[in-house]
Amino acid sequence: METSLINRLLHPLPSSTTMGTRQSQTTTILAASAAALAAAALYNTYRARQVERKHPPVGRFVEVAGTRLHYLEQGEGPPVVLLHGNVVSADDWISSGVLDRVARHHRVIAFDRPGFGYSERPRGSAWTAASQAELIRQALVRIGVERAVLVGHSWGTSVALALALAMPVAVRGLVLISGYYHPTLRADSLLVAPAAVPFIGDILRYTLSPLLGRALLPIVIKGMFAPLPVPERFSRGFVPGMPLRPWQVRAEAQDGSTMAYGAASLESGYRNLAVPVALMAGGKDRVVDVGRHTLRLHEELPHSSLHLIQRAGHMVHYAVPDQVADLVAAVSANPAPASRAGADAGEIGAERLCA
Repeated sequence: METSLINRLLHPLPSSTTMGTRQSQTTTILAASAAALAAAALYNTYRARQVERKHPPVGRFVEVAGTRLHYLEQGEGPPVVLLHGNVVSADDWISSGVLDRVARHHRVIAFDRPGFGYSERPRGSAWTAASQAELIRQALVRIGVERAVLVGHSWGTSVALALALAMPVAVRGLVLISGYYHPTLRADSLLVAPAAVPFIGDILRYTLSPLLGRALLPIVIKGMFAPLPVPERFSRGFVPGMPLRPWQVRAEAQDGSTMAYGAASLESGYRNLAVPVALMAGGKDRVVDVGRHTLRLHEELPHSSLHLIQRAGHMVHYAVPDQVADLVAAVSANPAPASRAGADAGEIGAERLCA
């Protein structure tokens, strides 16, 4: 009892006035935090809409399965479909020069993948590579495209592979650039995962994510092109505000956090690919490990050709747009799988040309 009395004297119970003051302070802090988040959300939404007003869509729209997709179309001839990676949109194919070069002899369709650029990404779907591939397939049917060569860069290679595995009769061949083909641990996937979570992700995407992204984007872009410098034509064509829009941040986060799962769901079918495959990668890619992905896939596909551009990084299509166009033309002209000898000859030629 003596100890209890001493404790009461040393640590008296807070008075009702003290408790009321603390509750008032907590309420004030919560209200101020909510107001700050609301202000950030309004600011980021305003900035996003302002970017869209300054840079309106220049392509066409097609609606399939309740989803509106934006795409660019140019040229005439055998069809080619271009599928971009994360952060960028279909405009990346214009900036790199690939679209213009391929369109000289082909009908080229470059999609904004769901949630990127001006394409929608409705809620309620995981938007895996397979689901995106099915949406692209339906869109191609709607606009009258049959047996296209699919050209994918980075995350776009997963969509191209998913479409070729699910519907090989709709694909004439594949040109896969800087792809991620096998599940591996990636720190960047863990970093973007919170923005992909429902509710919590919504708060982040409209408040902190765009602000943090604005600070990190120059570093990310530099890493994508390293060791080569960021080319002027990319800087001219890229609109920094587009990937910072809250709705595109959701697409980027979802795609980034599900990379390993997507690769795991596709890799068992690689050996069943019945179309010619041309693989291209930068020898100094700092985003995707070339040995674990491109070189390994080349070994798994006996009819693939490998084109390793030793001096380039992840954005290798900027370094050699002419060679990308040549690969597209070769795959389009020769839908029958090439022999391993022919693949090796193509690989050696590419290395000599671009070392």
